[in-house]
Amino acid sequence: MPSPAASVPIDKQVSHHQASFKLHQLPSPPPRRPKSSQHQSSTMSHQRYPSHDPVKEPHSVSVKVLRLSRPALVPQYPSSPLPATKEAFLPSSLSYKTSSTNPAPFLLSPILNLPVSFGSAYVGETFSCTLCANNDLVTASSSSSPGKRIRDVRIDAEMKTPGPGPAHKLPLASGAPADLAAGETLQRVVSFDLKEEGNHVLAVTVSYYEASETSGRTRTFRKLYQFICKASLIVRTKVGLLGDEGGRKRWVLEAQLENCSQDVMQLDKVGMEAERGLRCEGCNWAEGEKPVLHPGEVEQVCFVVEEEEREEESRADGDADGRVVFGVLGIGWRGEMGNRGFLSTGKLGTRVG
Repeated sequence: MPSPAASVPIDKQVSHHQASFKLHQLPSPPPRRPKSSQHQSSTMSHQRYPSHDPVKEPHSVSVKVLRLSRPALVPQYPSSPLPATKEAFLPSSLSYKTSSTNPAPFLLSPILNLPVSFGSAYVGETFSCTLCANNDLVTASSSSSPGKRIRDVRIDAEMKTPGPGPAHKLPLASGAPADLAAGETLQRVVSFDLKEEGNHVLAVTVSYYEASETSGRTRTFRKLYQFICKASLIVRTKVGLLGDEGGRKRWVLEAQLENCSQDVMQLDKVGMEAERGLRCEGCNWAEGEKPVLHPGEVEQVCFVVEEEEREEESRADGDADGRVVFGVLGIGWRGEMGNRGFLSTGKLGTRVG
């Protein structure tokens, strides 16, 4: 987990120029008592949740979802001191500024800036957040909740992605239920690798046992949180045919990597995993040189793909559709504060002429 980490409320709307987007909590319909002859679905698409409450009343436990984000370095712009603070006498022959006029010329200050909003979520990054279940009995009067105790508090989370299929169950660091005294909080951290663009829905389910002096009951509620995942890199590819070498076919694969996010990134690794029977050689930057891409900038990479050994039935001759599959391009990068990102393309190739 990155350190230091900033916790930013996820359940509020954000409208902050182009780098931010609206995030809102989906309204939950009123609970319905399940019928004994009917199975109740817990999938997110229905936006319903089962309830064990015979009487509708406010819950004793509330939930808060906070996104974990890394801080940013604060730039400083040094300037000359005010005239009143300057020395009365300066040599007339001095044609340059002294060290006292700019004691700290480095652009970045040692101050860290915490994010003030949810920010943006990008494909290839890891989305992390803290789920907090709070025992709110501390704010209730003793007459309204005499002898109430909250036991077996449990938090479950799942992520619904734009693609087809069911929601992804999110593992928690410690999923064991816990008892909460008045005012205490149960925290769980979840992480999810973002691989698709579009609308994502985080579903958080909280269940607990509310015990009183004479009886007790199990209560459950569910909340949905929605956010948009954007593309971080745009990859454009182009394939050209090279001359044969030793009877082996060769191609050149060019790729343009465009930073379409709002953050600066440093390309950490760009490699190609070639298919069996083919080998790939990169023609890119030297070891230790890693290009930096500002928003909107483009970096071009190149690979030479060739057959390993010429066989009678070679992959270089194409499949039944006359297409040669080279492999998958993997791209890794780091953000300004060292946060990692990675994405891979689909299988790249060309058609045999």
